[in-house]
Amino acid sequence: MTRMRIALVAVAAASALALAGCAGGGGGGGAEEPTAEPAPTFEPGTTMAELAEAGSITVGTKFDQPLFGLVGPSGVPEGFDVEIAKIIASELGIEEDGIEWVETVSANREPFIQNGQVDIVVATYTINDKRKEVVDFAGPYYMAGQSILVLADNEDIESEDDLTGQPVCSVTGSTPAAKLAEIGAEPVLTDTYTNCLEPLRSGQVVAVSTDNVILAGLAAQNEGEFKVVGEPFTEEPYGIGLAKDDTEFRDWINDVLEEAYEDGRYEEAWNSTAGTVLPFVEPPAPDRY
Repeated sequence: MTRMRIALVAVAAASALALAGCAGGGGGGGAEEPTAEPAPTFEPGTTMAELAEAGSITVGTKFDQPLFGLVGPSGVPEGFDVEIAKIIASELGIEEDGIEWVETVSANREPFIQNGQVDIVVATYTINDKRKEVVDFAGPYYMAGQSILVLADNEDIESEDDLTGQPVCSVTGSTPAAKLAEIGAEPVLTDTYTNCLEPLRSGQVVAVSTDNVILAGLAAQNEGEFKVVGEPFTEEPYGIGLAKDDTEFRDWINDVLEEAYEDGRYEEAWNSTAGTVLPFVEPPAPDRY
């Protein structure tokens, strides 16, 4: 694994014994204080070391995606992507109050990474070759698929074949928008998926199309109004965006993801967010490209 931590187990043990001896001098044995877990230590000059030393990390995520990244009453985003980002931050020794959340939409994720406005992007962010020309990805940590959202009483649209020649809403800069044009639909583009709902209600578009998990969240948030139809017709591997060629940081995040899969933190994050609506699916292995 690429993570470079210095555990200092022997030193910590010796220190604990010395402290115990001082505390117990002359009297009976009191209750032992729990030993604090040592802070993670990283090779100097790495992104991990810089973030850990700063005690803060800036994370780009969606603010309007139910189940994955949605700003609730607290004013802080909540969802599966948010929980994944928290796991990464915790492995850097960064508390939740050390995370700065920045809203990212599909069109600005690459620029925000390139300009240094965020350290990572965790935002239903599909890994593809075009994006990998300008940013790097850790993961994937989830495999979604493009699907279709229609009004609850719509019986005419059952699959992507029924979208040919039809106005369908999606988001500028997204892979689903490009796929709609490819299959012969007429993309009607906006900046966020929630902005697609009113055109769907009014009949300006016949459907909204993006990843199935995003659509499931929108349907759950507006119970009785919409439904998801058909089977997913693409594969959308969600990754964590970071600066191009920061190989050590990418590999380290992949290590963190694999540990979270193994120790149950990933499944716990899923069950408390997207898992309230969607079944749990075993995570894909990170791509060690």
